[in-house]
Order: sequence, then C-alpha cells, then structure tokens
Amino acid sequence: MKKNLYDVVIVGGGIMGCATAYYLLKGDRNLKVAVIERDPTYSRASTTLSLANVRVQFSLKENIQISQYTIQVLENFEDEMAIEGEKPCIAYRQQGNLFLADLYGRGVAKKAFELQKDLGCSVAWWSPSEIKEKYPLYETSGIEAGTFGFKDGHLDPHAFLMAYRAKAKFLGADLVTGEAAEIGSVKGRVTDVRLSSGHSLGSEHIVNCAGAWAAEIARTAGINLPVKPVKRQVFAVDTKVKPDSPLPLTVLPSGLYFRTETGNLLLVGKSLEDDPVGFDFSWDERRFTESLWPELAGFVPAFDTLKLIRGWAGLYAVNTLDSNAILGEWPGLKGFFLANGFSGHGLQQAPAVGRYISELITGKSPALDLSIFSPKRILEEKPLSEAEIV
Repeated sequence: MKKNLYDVVIVGGGIMGCATAYYLLKGDRNLKVAVIERDPTYSRASTTLSLANVRVQFSLKENIQISQYTIQVLENFEDEMAIEGEKPCIAYRQQGNLFLADLYGRGVAKKAFELQKDLGCSVAWWSPSEIKEKYPLYETSGIEAGTFGFKDGHLDPHAFLMAYRAKAKFLGADLVTGEAAEIGSVKGRVTDVRLSSGHSLGSEHIVNCAGAWAAEIARTAGINLPVKPVKRQVFAVDTKVKPDSPLPLTVLPSGLYFRTETGNLLLVGKSLEDDPVGFDFSWDERRFTESLWPELAGFVPAFDTLKLIRGWAGLYAVNTLDSNAILGEWPGLKGFFLANGFSGHGLQQAPAVGRYISELITGKSPALDLSIFSPKRILEEKPLSEAEIV
C-alpha cells in the first residue's frame, strides 16, 4: 500500500473541508495538508445545494458569535480570496432575515433577540403592524412579532466554496480526488486515511469534514456519531404577483421559509418530520403543491397563483442529539478531529469552524471559544439548547 505523509488530512472537500485547509495554511504555509473529495463536481454536496443563508438569529451565544465572524469575513471575502489579482464573486446580498413568532413562540423569540442585542448584533423587534407596513403582501393575523437581522443575507454557495478551494490550493493544499474508505489507527491514535483505490494518506491529524457522510467515515474508526443524512427539498416558483422589492428570508412559526431569488423567483422550503433519512436526491412536486403551497398562500394570499419552475433536494447532516455542531478531537482517538452535525447551518459556520479546527490542531489559543460543541457531550448525552433551528 502506497502511503503519502501529511501534517493534516481532511476528509471531505466541501465548504468545511476547504475552509479548514485555508485557515491551516494561512497560519502556516509550511504545513503539508491534503483534502480528499470524491466528487469535485460537487453535484450532491450540501454546500452547493443549500440556500446559502447567513444569519445571526440564533438563541445560543456561540452560534450567534460564529455568524458574527462569518459576516465580518464576508465584508472583505473577495479581496481576501483573490489570487494574483483575480477576485471571486460570491454575490453576497444582505437582504435580511425575518423570523416570525406567534403567541406560543413570542417569549423564546424575545429572549433570543435580547441575547443577540447584548452581543452587538444589528437586529430589530417588529410589531405585526411594522411587518405589514414593510411587507404589505404578508397576512400578519396570528403573528405576535418578528425579529429582523439587517446584516443577514445569502450568497452564491458554489462561488463561496470554489473561492475557499482555490485559495487553499494556491497556498499549497493537495486536493486529492478519491473516496475515503477507512480511518486507520494504532493504540488510540490515528495513522492514516485509506482510500478505496488502495492508496493511503498518512497523518497524525485527520479531520472528518464529510458532511452528510460523516457518520460513515467515523464508523470506520469505531465511532458512532449521531449524524444522519436527511433529505430537504427546495422549490423555485414564479408568482403572478411580484413584490415591490426583494423579500428577505422569511421564516414562519411553523418553519416554512421563503425568499426572493435571482430572476424574480421565490425559493420555498420547509423541514418536515417525515423528511426521509438516506442518500436520496429526488424531489417531489407534490411536497410543494400539497403541503407548502397552501401554507404559503395563507400567509401571502397574493401567492395563490404561481408556477412551479423547478425543485431540488440536498442533504442536512442532522445531529440527532441537539442539531448543533460537533467540533473538536474525539475522546479516545488521538488526532481524530470532527467538524460535523451542522444540521443545515454548515455553510454559514464554515469560516469560524475552519479557523477553530485549525487552531486546535496547531495548538493556538482559539480566537473564539467553541468548546461548548465538544464531542464529549455526545458521549455524555448532554444536548445543547438552540431554539432557532430551521
């Protein structure tokens, strides 16, 4: 078996893997880093199939701080990722996020809002009349309040990923096309990543950034992660009535969400209890016509007439313990680091997590303490509390 030696081997070349490689090499150009990705077209990557939302509207302090850092990064991202004068274009649009609360959820929303304000976030608490004034198409009966994040927004996920990938390569990362088949270890320490091709990449530091496939990778090292691939569907529709201005990502108390997309379309989605677990990328228009459309038209009556243009499905890497990230070195297996279980928030958390994992590996003091997401809580079955899961 041929073995190449690296300081760090990253399994998974999506946004998390490429961001981690970038921060490692930004800190030390002499590191030898490999990023393994089995599909460099990213046709089924959660990154490229996401709505690419960025928001500070969480209820857990560390999740808010993670997003604050991402927004900070995005302000100068295209300059930072420039290669020999060529800048990427990620089309970052800060059109805001609007989270709506009913009577049942008002208290939780208020508490989260106050925490966001205390941390310096640019957020506002709106009454139903204020919401109606800003978005006249919305039917606000039953809505008690809304929180609006002024710096929240969305971007081009493929461009975002490619920028990190290209910069990591420019800084010296080896981008390896292949399928990780097994994590090798000896006496409680990782030794290598064995590929299905028969090759092996040796390292004392291996990072699991495999997204929806994270549990499969961990299982080869004898670790059971509570991470499942859950199919989520998104639908693009052309409404007969057009809003006067772009609509922010609007999240109803039920979890239904929608926002304006390029081409004056509307993207609509909702996480449902019966969303299937598994590696299934099919989409079903009946999910929209029978479940989502009636609810959408109830909140925006003008959208009772529309045309379904297309749809797609991607995977959430759902942490079934608490829907929050699992970050850090796995207890009992030295050198095996996890960046998993983001439950739909991976893209917006990649900058802070990539930096954090790189700091843990290189022994630097973390700029942002994310130890609350340690894998120890998985073994101890101590879930974190996060109210703003979409």
